[in-house]
Amino acid sequence: MKIRQPAEPAEPAAFDHRMTVFDSDDDFVAAALPFLGEGLTAAGEPPPVAICDPRNLDLLRDALGRDAKDVVCVPHTDWYTGSAANAIARAAAHVTGHAGPGGRIHFLMEPVWSGRAGRSARETTEWIRYEALANLLFAPLATTVLCAYDTRTAGPAVVATARRAHPGTDVYEEPTRLTAELDAVPLPLPPADAQPLAEPHSTAVRAWAEARGLPAADAELFATAVTETAAALAPLDGTALLWGEAPACVCELRSARPVGDPLAGFVPPPATGQEPGPGLWYARQVCAYVDIRDDAEGATVRLQYA
Repeated sequence: MKIRQPAEPAEPAAFDHRMTVFDSDDDFVAAALPFLGEGLTAAGEPPPVAICDPRNLDLLRDALGRDAKDVVCVPHTDWYTGSAANAIARAAAHVTGHAGPGGRIHFLMEPVWSGRAGRSARETTEWIRYEALANLLFAPLATTVLCAYDTRTAGPAVVATARRAHPGTDVYEEPTRLTAELDAVPLPLPPADAQPLAEPHSTAVRAWAEARGLPAADAELFATAVTETAAALAPLDGTALLWGEAPACVCELRSARPVGDPLAGFVPPPATGQEPGPGLWYARQVCAYVDIRDDAEGATVRLQYA
Protein backbone atom coordinates (compact mmCIF):
# COMPACT_ATOMS: atom_id res chain seq x y z
CA MET A 1 0.00 0.00 0.00
CA LYS A 2 1.45 3.36 -1.01
CA ILE A 3 0.95 6.11 1.56
CA ARG A 4 0.86 9.76 0.53
CA GLN A 5 2.91 12.42 2.28
CA PRO A 6 1.60 13.79 5.62
CA ALA A 7 -0.88 16.60 5.41
CA GLU A 8 -0.45 19.91 7.14
CA PRO A 9 -1.42 19.86 10.84
CA ALA A 10 -5.08 20.65 11.44
CA GLU A 11 -6.96 21.83 14.45
CA PRO A 12 -8.13 18.90 16.57
CA ALA A 13 -11.69 17.86 15.75
CA ALA A 14 -14.31 16.30 17.97
CA PHE A 15 -14.50 12.56 18.56
CA ASP A 16 -15.10 10.89 15.18
CA HIS A 17 -17.03 7.63 15.72
CA ARG A 18 -17.60 5.74 12.48
CA MET A 19 -19.01 2.36 11.53
CA THR A 20 -18.45 0.01 8.62
CA VAL A 21 -20.33 -3.17 7.80
CA PHE A 22 -18.84 -5.97 5.72
CA ASP A 23 -19.75 -9.48 4.64
CA SER A 24 -16.56 -10.65 2.93
CA ASP A 25 -12.80 -10.48 3.31
CA ASP A 26 -12.53 -8.15 0.33
CA ASP A 27 -15.11 -5.76 1.81
CA PHE A 28 -13.23 -5.69 5.11
CA VAL A 29 -9.92 -4.82 3.46
CA ALA A 30 -11.59 -2.24 1.21
CA ALA A 31 -12.98 -0.41 4.26
CA ALA A 32 -9.97 -0.82 6.55
CA LEU A 33 -7.14 0.23 4.22
CA PRO A 34 -8.27 3.82 3.54
CA PHE A 35 -8.97 4.31 7.24
CA LEU A 36 -5.52 3.09 8.29
CA GLY A 37 -3.97 5.16 5.50
CA GLU A 38 -5.73 8.20 6.91
CA GLY A 39 -4.17 7.49 10.30
CA LEU A 40 -0.72 6.82 8.88
CA THR A 41 -0.66 10.18 7.11
CA ALA A 42 -2.30 12.30 9.80
CA ALA A 43 0.15 14.89 11.08
CA GLY A 44 0.87 14.77 14.79
CA GLU A 45 -0.55 11.28 15.27
CA PRO A 46 1.11 8.08 16.50
CA PRO A 47 0.67 4.86 14.48
CA PRO A 48 -2.95 3.76 14.05
CA VAL A 49 -4.16 0.75 16.03
CA ALA A 50 -6.00 -2.18 14.44
CA ILE A 51 -7.88 -4.31 16.98
CA CYS A 52 -9.38 -7.12 14.91
CA ASP A 53 -9.91 -10.82 14.49
CA PRO A 54 -6.42 -12.38 14.05
CA ARG A 55 -7.43 -13.63 10.61
CA ASN A 56 -8.39 -10.11 9.56
CA LEU A 57 -5.11 -8.78 10.92
CA ASP A 58 -3.31 -11.18 8.57
CA LEU A 59 -5.39 -9.82 5.68
CA LEU A 60 -4.38 -6.29 6.64
CA ARG A 61 -0.69 -7.13 6.90
CA ASP A 62 -0.74 -8.66 3.43
CA ALA A 63 -2.59 -5.67 1.97
CA LEU A 64 -0.42 -3.07 3.73
CA GLY A 65 2.88 -4.62 2.68
CA ARG A 66 5.81 -2.59 4.00
CA ASP A 67 3.45 -0.17 5.75
CA ALA A 68 2.28 -2.97 8.04
CA LYS A 69 5.21 -2.27 10.36
CA ASP A 70 3.73 1.17 11.07
CA VAL A 71 0.36 -0.15 12.26
CA VAL A 72 -0.12 -1.49 15.80
CA CYS A 73 -1.98 -4.80 15.41
CA VAL A 74 -3.79 -6.26 18.42
CA PRO A 75 -5.89 -9.47 18.32
CA HIS A 76 -9.35 -8.48 19.47
CA THR A 77 -9.46 -11.43 21.85
CA ASP A 78 -6.53 -9.80 23.69
CA TRP A 79 -8.21 -6.38 23.90
CA TYR A 80 -11.82 -7.26 24.73
CA THR A 81 -11.24 -9.52 27.70
CA GLY A 82 -13.86 -8.31 30.18
CA SER A 83 -16.85 -6.05 30.55
CA ALA A 84 -17.81 -3.03 28.46
CA ALA A 85 -16.36 -0.85 31.22
CA ASN A 86 -13.05 -2.70 30.89
CA ALA A 87 -13.01 -1.97 27.15
CA ILE A 88 -13.71 1.72 27.76
CA ALA A 89 -10.99 1.90 30.41
CA ARG A 90 -8.46 0.23 28.13
CA ALA A 91 -9.20 2.56 25.23
CA ALA A 92 -9.00 5.59 27.51
CA ALA A 93 -5.67 4.39 28.93
CA HIS A 94 -4.25 3.87 25.44
CA VAL A 95 -5.33 7.36 24.38
CA THR A 96 -3.80 8.85 27.53
CA GLY A 97 -0.52 6.99 27.09
CA HIS A 98 -0.03 7.01 23.33
CA ALA A 99 -2.24 9.52 21.48
CA GLY A 100 -1.08 12.76 19.96
CA PRO A 101 -2.18 16.25 21.06
CA GLY A 102 -5.87 16.42 21.90
CA GLY A 103 -6.19 12.63 21.81
CA ARG A 104 -5.36 12.32 18.12
CA ILE A 105 -5.13 8.64 17.13
CA HIS A 106 -6.97 6.26 14.79
CA PHE A 107 -8.49 3.01 16.09
CA LEU A 108 -9.87 0.26 13.84
CA MET A 109 -11.99 -1.81 16.26
CA GLU A 110 -13.73 -5.11 15.54
CA PRO A 111 -15.93 -6.64 18.28
CA VAL A 112 -15.52 -10.26 19.35
CA TRP A 113 -18.88 -11.72 18.40
CA SER A 114 -17.75 -15.28 19.00
CA GLY A 115 -16.65 -14.35 22.52
CA ARG A 116 -18.00 -12.13 25.29
CA ALA A 117 -19.74 -9.52 23.17
CA GLY A 118 -21.79 -12.06 21.24
CA ARG A 119 -22.16 -14.76 23.85
CA SER A 120 -25.70 -13.81 24.78
CA ALA A 121 -28.33 -11.15 24.26
CA ARG A 122 -27.23 -9.57 27.52
CA GLU A 123 -23.59 -9.39 26.45
CA THR A 124 -24.68 -7.82 23.19
CA THR A 125 -26.75 -5.23 25.06
CA GLU A 126 -23.68 -4.28 27.10
CA TRP A 127 -21.67 -3.88 23.91
CA ILE A 128 -24.26 -1.53 22.43
CA ARG A 129 -24.16 0.44 25.70
CA TYR A 130 -20.39 0.73 25.28
CA GLU A 131 -20.81 1.98 21.71
CA ALA A 132 -23.43 4.56 22.73
CA LEU A 133 -21.61 5.88 25.79
CA ALA A 134 -18.34 6.18 23.87
CA ASN A 135 -19.91 9.17 22.13
CA LEU A 136 -20.12 10.95 25.49
CA LEU A 137 -16.98 9.64 27.16
CA PHE A 138 -14.63 10.50 24.28
CA ALA A 139 -16.48 13.61 23.08
CA PRO A 140 -13.69 16.04 24.17
CA LEU A 141 -11.03 14.10 22.24
CA ALA A 142 -9.87 14.21 18.64
CA THR A 143 -9.79 10.42 18.52
CA THR A 144 -11.03 8.71 15.34
CA VAL A 145 -12.61 5.25 15.55
CA LEU A 146 -13.90 2.93 12.84
CA CYS A 147 -16.00 0.10 14.30
CA ALA A 148 -16.03 -2.87 11.92
CA TYR A 149 -19.07 -5.17 11.98
CA ASP A 150 -18.95 -8.52 10.19
CA THR A 151 -22.47 -9.61 9.29
CA ARG A 152 -21.22 -13.20 9.05
CA THR A 153 -20.74 -13.25 12.82
CA ALA A 154 -22.65 -10.29 14.27
CA GLY A 155 -25.98 -10.84 12.53
CA PRO A 156 -28.49 -8.32 11.16
CA ALA A 157 -30.23 -7.49 14.46
CA VAL A 158 -26.95 -6.57 16.17
CA VAL A 159 -25.79 -4.50 13.20
CA ALA A 160 -29.11 -2.66 13.07
CA THR A 161 -28.87 -1.75 16.76
CA ALA A 162 -25.20 -0.78 16.47
CA ARG A 163 -26.09 1.69 13.73
CA ARG A 164 -28.13 3.58 16.30
CA ALA A 165 -24.96 4.17 18.35
CA HIS A 166 -22.90 5.67 15.51
CA PRO A 167 -23.37 9.34 14.55
CA GLY A 168 -22.69 8.83 10.85
CA THR A 169 -25.74 6.65 10.27
CA ASP A 170 -29.25 7.82 9.42
CA VAL A 171 -30.71 6.05 12.48
CA TYR A 172 -28.36 7.48 15.11
CA GLU A 173 -29.92 7.95 18.56
CA GLU A 174 -28.69 10.38 21.20
CA PRO A 175 -26.67 8.23 23.65
CA THR A 176 -28.71 8.90 26.78
CA ARG A 177 -31.90 8.08 24.93
CA LEU A 178 -30.49 4.80 23.63
CA THR A 179 -29.12 3.74 27.02
CA ALA A 180 -32.43 4.66 28.66
CA GLU A 181 -34.12 2.32 26.20
CA LEU A 182 -31.71 -0.47 27.16
CA ASP A 183 -32.41 0.17 30.82
CA ALA A 184 -36.18 0.13 30.32
CA VAL A 185 -36.06 -3.67 30.20
CA PRO A 186 -37.04 -4.86 33.72
CA LEU A 187 -34.55 -6.93 35.66
CA PRO A 188 -35.61 -10.51 36.43
CA LEU A 189 -36.97 -10.88 39.95
CA PRO A 190 -34.52 -12.16 42.58
CA PRO A 191 -34.97 -15.86 43.33
CA ALA A 192 -37.12 -16.83 46.27
CA ASP A 193 -34.08 -18.23 48.12
CA ALA A 194 -32.01 -15.00 47.84
CA GLN A 195 -30.22 -14.36 51.12
CA PRO A 196 -31.00 -11.02 52.79
CA LEU A 197 -28.13 -9.11 54.36
CA ALA A 198 -29.02 -6.23 56.66
CA GLU A 199 -25.63 -4.55 56.23
CA PRO A 200 -23.42 -5.38 53.20
CA HIS A 201 -20.20 -5.62 55.19
CA SER A 202 -17.19 -6.92 53.27
CA THR A 203 -16.56 -9.81 55.67
CA ALA A 204 -20.10 -11.14 55.38
CA VAL A 205 -20.23 -10.83 51.60
CA ARG A 206 -16.82 -12.45 51.20
CA ALA A 207 -17.79 -15.39 53.44
CA TRP A 208 -21.03 -15.86 51.51
CA ALA A 209 -19.24 -15.76 48.14
CA GLU A 210 -16.62 -18.28 49.24
CA ALA A 211 -19.40 -20.58 50.49
CA ARG A 212 -20.95 -20.33 47.00
CA GLY A 213 -17.73 -21.46 45.37
CA LEU A 214 -15.81 -18.30 44.50
CA PRO A 215 -12.04 -18.61 45.09
CA ALA A 216 -10.80 -16.43 47.93
CA ALA A 217 -9.26 -13.77 45.64
CA ASP A 218 -12.44 -13.48 43.56
CA ALA A 219 -14.60 -13.41 46.68
CA GLU A 220 -12.52 -10.50 47.95
CA LEU A 221 -12.97 -8.59 44.68
CA PHE A 222 -16.71 -9.21 44.69
CA ALA A 223 -17.07 -8.20 48.35
CA THR A 224 -15.12 -5.00 47.74
CA ALA A 225 -17.29 -4.19 44.71
CA VAL A 226 -20.38 -4.60 46.89
CA THR A 227 -19.11 -2.42 49.72
CA GLU A 228 -17.79 0.27 47.34
CA THR A 229 -21.15 0.36 45.57
CA ALA A 230 -23.04 0.47 48.86
CA ALA A 231 -20.98 3.46 49.94
CA ALA A 232 -21.67 5.25 46.67
CA LEU A 233 -25.41 4.59 46.91
CA ALA A 234 -25.85 5.58 50.56
CA PRO A 235 -28.30 5.88 52.09
CA LEU A 236 -29.43 2.35 51.31
CA ASP A 237 -33.10 1.53 51.37
CA GLY A 238 -33.70 -1.94 52.78
CA THR A 239 -31.58 -5.06 52.94
CA ALA A 240 -29.11 -6.31 50.37
CA LEU A 241 -29.88 -9.57 48.60
CA LEU A 242 -27.34 -12.23 47.63
CA TRP A 243 -27.87 -15.22 45.33
CA GLY A 244 -26.25 -17.42 42.71
CA GLU A 245 -23.39 -19.88 42.51
CA ALA A 246 -19.79 -19.29 41.45
CA PRO A 247 -18.83 -17.68 39.23
CA ALA A 248 -22.20 -15.91 38.78
CA CYS A 249 -22.57 -14.54 42.30
CA VAL A 250 -25.06 -11.67 42.49
CA CYS A 251 -25.76 -8.88 44.96
CA GLU A 252 -28.68 -6.47 44.69
CA LEU A 253 -28.68 -3.17 46.55
CA ARG A 254 -31.43 -0.63 46.89
CA SER A 255 -30.68 3.09 47.14
CA ALA A 256 -33.05 5.67 48.59
CA ARG A 257 -32.14 8.04 45.74
CA PRO A 258 -31.88 7.61 41.95
CA VAL A 259 -28.45 7.30 40.39
CA GLY A 260 -29.53 9.56 37.53
CA ASP A 261 -26.33 9.43 35.46
CA PRO A 262 -25.94 7.01 32.51
CA LEU A 263 -22.16 7.43 32.81
CA ALA A 264 -22.09 6.37 36.47
CA GLY A 265 -19.17 4.01 36.94
CA PHE A 266 -17.76 4.54 33.44
CA VAL A 267 -15.76 7.67 34.25
CA PRO A 268 -12.58 6.96 36.22
CA PRO A 269 -12.40 8.74 39.58
CA PRO A 270 -9.80 11.44 40.18
CA ALA A 271 -6.42 10.07 41.20
CA THR A 272 -6.37 10.32 44.99
CA GLY A 273 -3.86 7.63 45.83
CA GLN A 274 -6.57 5.67 47.60
CA GLU A 275 -7.33 2.09 46.70
CA PRO A 276 -9.37 0.42 45.36
CA GLY A 277 -11.20 3.48 44.06
CA PRO A 278 -14.69 4.70 44.73
CA GLY A 279 -17.99 3.12 44.07
CA LEU A 280 -19.43 2.10 40.76
CA TRP A 281 -16.16 2.59 38.85
CA TYR A 282 -14.56 -0.19 40.84
CA ALA A 283 -17.65 -2.38 40.56
CA ARG A 284 -17.77 -2.01 36.78
CA GLN A 285 -14.11 -2.93 36.51
CA VAL A 286 -14.37 -6.20 38.45
CA CYS A 287 -17.96 -7.34 37.74
CA ALA A 288 -19.23 -8.70 34.45
CA TYR A 289 -22.50 -6.80 34.88
CA VAL A 290 -23.63 -3.75 36.79
CA ASP A 291 -27.33 -3.14 36.17
CA ILE A 292 -28.92 0.13 37.34
CA ARG A 293 -32.63 0.79 37.35
CA ASP A 294 -33.87 4.17 38.57
CA ASP A 295 -37.46 4.71 39.65
CA ALA A 296 -39.52 7.28 41.51
CA GLU A 297 -38.39 6.02 44.92
CA GLY A 298 -34.68 5.49 44.27
CA ALA A 299 -32.56 2.96 42.42
CA THR A 300 -31.94 -0.77 42.24
CA VAL A 301 -28.34 -1.74 41.50
CA ARG A 302 -27.47 -5.35 40.74
CA LEU A 303 -23.88 -6.61 40.59
CA GLN A 304 -23.00 -9.94 38.99
CA TYR A 305 -19.42 -11.07 39.32
CA ALA A 306 -19.21 -13.22 36.16
